[in-house]
Amino acid sequence: MDSDEQEHVIEVTDLRRVYGTGFEAVRGITFSVARGEVFALLGTNGAGKTSTVELLEGLARPAGGRVRVFGHDPYRERAAVRPRTGVMLQEGGFPADLTVTETARMWAGCTSGARPSAEVLERVGLAGKSGVRVKQLSGGERRRLDLALALLGDPEVLFLDEPTTGLDAEGRRDTWELVRALRDAGTTVLLTTHYLEEAEGLADRLAILREGSIAVTGTPAEVSAAQPSRISFRLPEGYFPGDLPPLHELGACGHDVDSRTVRLRTHELQRTATELLLWARRAGVELHGLDARSASLEEAFLEIARDTSGAGRKSRQEPRQESPQEEYTR
Repeated sequence: MDSDEQEHVIEVTDLRRVYGTGFEAVRGITFSVARGEVFALLGTNGAGKTSTVELLEGLARPAGGRVRVFGHDPYRERAAVRPRTGVMLQEGGFPADLTVTETARMWAGCTSGARPSAEVLERVGLAGKSGVRVKQLSGGERRRLDLALALLGDPEVLFLDEPTTGLDAEGRRDTWELVRALRDAGTTVLLTTHYLEEAEGLADRLAILREGSIAVTGTPAEVSAAQPSRISFRLPEGYFPGDLPPLHELGACGHDVDSRTVRLRTHELQRTATELLLWARRAGVELHGLDARSASLEEAFLEIARDTSGAGRKSRQEPRQESPQEEYTR
């Protein structure tokens, strides 16, 4: 094994996928995933998540660019890649009349070095359903079965496409703990998810896709930090937005006013909070409903999802300096 494979088990360079109608679902994306890392792909429906994952799994040929898993092309060199990977699709499509155990044994017969079926079913919480037919399982139980079959070969790389869809809160938490345990044992995990809490809690790094392109990548904390923090409060009686200090003096980059509630946006949360409280002390007033918080991954995701044609970038530019009344009432 060469040093490059030790560092990055998945490498994607300028990857493109075009469907027969000419629709370009993946538009030249580039990223890499390190050994033992959980990497999440996020995006709204149609952003290109599943289309990307299918190329990494070797299920389709890219229209352009390059994919390497363990240093191999997963489509052309499938025999070198497939035995070392586990794949959990959005829908397994298992025979409805087979029992859970029969399904696992059938799958194990097609899997190199498969672990005992009972052991894997126990691991995903399906041991008590071993004799139940697939058609009698709930949606969440079928997702557990999908995950069990992906783990049969004890994979080095695990692809999880929406792994907790249909699971209840307990099942989702159990799956998260299992993914963390796999990561701690050295398994590389690439997952897609609609649950931002899931990505924030599991992913070492993530990429947010928008219209087939990567809009941003980094750790969850880095992606969140790129968005402004927020401070909200109700104006004291007898005061108006124009009575507040100018935005640039507060270190704020934007604001909203809803009735008597002011919401400030800032990339310098501590400075803005300090300046605001100092103003309140000088004015001898109390700021009711005061709430200060850093940006969340959800806020970053929503901002990126609605940012088209550079509109979001424009909105994040520093405002020109204006009079206090003009700033807060325009």
